[in-house]
Parts: sequence; structure tokens; C-alpha cells
Amino acid sequence: MNTKTVYDFSLKDKKENEVSLSQYKGKVLLIVNTATGCGFTPQYEELEAMYHRLKDKGLEILDIPCNQFGHQAPGTDAEIQEFCQLKFGADFPQFKKSDVNGANELPLYTWLKSEKGFNDSYDAKLAGIMEKLYNESNPEPRKKDDIQWNFTKFLINREGQVVARFEPTKDLKEVEERITAIL
Repeated sequence: MNTKTVYDFSLKDKKENEVSLSQYKGKVLLIVNTATGCGFTPQYEELEAMYHRLKDKGLEILDIPCNQFGHQAPGTDAEIQEFCQLKFGADFPQFKKSDVNGANELPLYTWLKSEKGFNDSYDAKLAGIMEKLYNESNPEPRKKDDIQWNFTKFLINREGQVVARFEPTKDLKEVEERITAIL
């Protein structure tokens, strides 16, 4: 039985400081790998609105920029943060740009993927395009449960357990319904 929780992990902030996720104990977390130049980037606007509606009830959104999918997050951590704040008013916690798949993936993502694998919810045409773009920019073959693209979301309950994985194409209204149900 896996007894780990999200609180056993830490992330680096943009200044390379280690941030223990235990500081979020008792909160509902939505962990999202993001990019600033992606077709899904407008989700920032919906995520920010959701954050403002639900943060006082205990939601935290943790933003982890990632450049592994079509090189769609090419900027520095400071440039990414500035873009997100100016364009979308994003003020939820944003961490250091990191890998979510492969040899250099964050240990947090190794755990998240082991808890909730890929659920194969893309339409075939979109999946094919994303697979081609991924393979062009990543030397390692993708594993079955790897993150498929930017804006994959993991929902963590107040006990630090992964309760859901949402692929980028999942309607954010449905994501918010799941979040509200556990707040």
C-alpha cells in the first residue's frame, strides 16, 4: 500500500528555494503543468477565475511551467510569471519551470502519474498531432502514463491524496465541479 501523500514532496520556486508541499496541508490542490505559448494557454483565465471563486474555501492551484511539449514555454521563470500576471492576472503559486516526463522529471510527477495514469480521453486526431509534436521535441519515448501535454491537471484532496487526473481537453466546468465536491 502506498502511504505517500503530496506532502512528502517539495518543489523549487523561481528563486531555487525548496518549497515543501506540506505547507498546503488541509487544502485541496489542483496541480497543473503549464505553458505560455500553447493552444491551451487561455485556460489560465478560467483557472484564475476558479481560483478566486474557491480559494477562500480551501483551493490552491500550483502552476508548474513545462517546456517539454512543443517547446511552448521557452521563457525564463521571470518572463513566464510576468506573462501570466499581465495577460491573465494569474496570482496562484507558480514554481520553477520543470520536466514532468523523462529522466529529469520532478519526483512529484513520478508519484502523481503512478497514482493516476493516463485515461486516454483525447479524440484520435488531436492525440496523433500531440504525439507527433511530443516525439519531435523529446528524445525519450513516452510511457503509457506520462503527461500527454500542457495543462494536464491533478486534483489532490485535503488528505494529500490524488483523487483525479484531468487531461488538457477536459472542460474546466467539470474540473470545478469535482473540486467543489471535495472542498
